Amino acid sequence: MPKVLRIINRLNLGGPTYNAAYLSRYLSPDFETMLVAGIKEDTEESSEFIVKQMGLDPVYIPEMRREINISNDFKAYKKINELIRKFKPDIVHTHAAKAGTIGRLAALSNNVPIILHTFHGHVFHSYFNPVKTTLFKSIERYLAKKTTGIIAISEIQKTELCDQHKICLPEHAYVIPLGFDLSRFRENMDKKRADFRSELHANQEELLVGIIGRLVPIKNQSLFVEAVAKLRSEGIKFKAVVIGDGEDRQMLQQLSVQQGLKVSGPNVISNDYDIVFTSWILDIDRALAGLDIVAMTSLNEGTPVSLIEAQAAGKPIVTTNVGGIGNVILPGQTGLLSQSGDIEEFMSNLRNLILNQHLRSSLSEMGWEHVKTKFSYERLIKDMRDLYIHLLKDKGIFEGN
Repeated sequence: MPKVLRIINRLNLGGPTYNAAYLSRYLSPDFETMLVAGIKEDTEESSEFIVKQMGLDPVYIPEMRREINISNDFKAYKKINELIRKFKPDIVHTHAAKAGTIGRLAALSNNVPIILHTFHGHVFHSYFNPVKTTLFKSIERYLAKKTTGIIAISEIQKTELCDQHKICLPEHAYVIPLGFDLSRFRENMDKKRADFRSELHANQEELLVGIIGRLVPIKNQSLFVEAVAKLRSEGIKFKAVVIGDGEDRQMLQQLSVQQGLKVSGPNVISNDYDIVFTSWILDIDRALAGLDIVAMTSLNEGTPVSLIEAQAAGKPIVTTNVGGIGNVILPGQTGLLSQSGDIEEFMSNLRNLILNQHLRSSLSEMGWEHVKTKFSYERLIKDMRDLYIHLLKDKGIFEGN
């Protein structure tokens, strides 16, 4: 049985954890997998519950953290090196930047036959200054040349990696979209909706517009806050819900007050507010059932899980058009797109959705049909199994069907 060493940056809430967990759990019995993970940041919500629910027991590398630290990174490298020597994998598959750097270097030093790396997003714009960005591109280009294959999670991302940023050649890149178990977003929706809205002191007629994700600069939620304030000043009635947490929460709450909004949460939710900060909600299917519109304002994205889940729950979307978002939603059919940072266009789209119930219903109807197969975990497992077997056969390692 071929062995796979799967390495992920850290178990923080988001698409990479689901991807690594599904692949670790469901590629069995064809492959034996060891899952290795770093440690999340203090401001991030843990996703350990996801791997535990799937019966997985990851090997943790405490030194593998988000920030660059030469001492910690070298210790993480040595530990992964030792794991490779003991486990003797046929495939080392890394997920996201830090794991991709340390894990691939360790795999190369041990002559692992097949080395794969999945870009769940990238840091080639809107994250760092030009000097750092150039450095990171150089590192990724070097590693890509030593890697058997690069996996992009959307066609748009493959184009960015190969054509725009020149990270790797197109023939060395494979597109395998994320996959999830989306069935829970179709179950008991009426009860979930009533329960969620009761907790937020919102009656069934009030319109709730939600934004979901880490509260960090790259997500640009300040644009959402400003748009909410301007639309409320026009007399448009709705409530805004910010689901998530992070380093920008205090700034966003202060901005909301400065913009004249009544703010509530996250510890105590009042009866009267314009915008509420809920912090993290793990049973996001319940929250999505309670929302009427889902927004995103990011400056850069890979494949945003919240928009896939929103469509599974039949919610219309208003979002900036960045990264792989154009591969996640159907423009004009499941959501409305605006240019990154264009608050007037974003506001116009949000205004249209709030005021036009027919438009909301139209966008809602297409969501589930769009995502139910394209982003299923069964499709993810099949695609990855096929790729692994193809590469193993090329190396003369796999002789089965």
